[in-house]
Amino acid sequence: MRHSKLMPEVNAGSMADIAFLLLIFFLVTATISSDEGINRVLPKECPPGEICDGIIAERNILRVIINNDDEIMIEDNIIAITELKEITKNFLDNNGDGTCNYCNGLKSSNASDTPEKAVVSLQNGKLTTYKQFIAVQNELSKAYYELRNTYSINVLRKPSDKLTKEELKQVKDAYPFILSEAETK
Repeated sequence: MRHSKLMPEVNAGSMADIAFLLLIFFLVTATISSDEGINRVLPKECPPGEICDGIIAERNILRVIINNDDEIMIEDNIIAITELKEITKNFLDNNGDGTCNYCNGLKSSNASDTPEKAVVSLQNGKLTTYKQFIAVQNELSKAYYELRNTYSINVLRKPSDKLTKEELKQVKDAYPFILSEAETK
């Protein structure tokens, strides 16, 4: 009887091909989630020869501050996040005399001159949580959405989801979303 001391070999030549095919299969079939950010349009550059750093009247600035403890402050008063939307709407929506455009004559002493001149200044502390920052952004967006929708119904006699491009531009021009973001010092 004859014994061979050779060990049997496994042909691994096609292993690289199989691994490559599996890699391609998983890349093609896997769903890749895409993170989405906050939808904001950056301001256009200042045209040459124009002065674009105009002074904004203090009355036209709503200062919203999120401190390091995630507390929301307006004019040094701590407010609940549930109050932010209504405060923002009252600040934006008026006739320059403190009356709200579509609020049945309600007065607001802390209101901007016009919605076109109103600026919401959002400042946050270095330790502000992302969750609180996004929650505040959502409330500010809701305020603008509700004002635009009310304008659409009262002026254009249509809900905001049925507007043409021209009508949508008119609504956005009536209530431009002017938001200034900065980190507190």
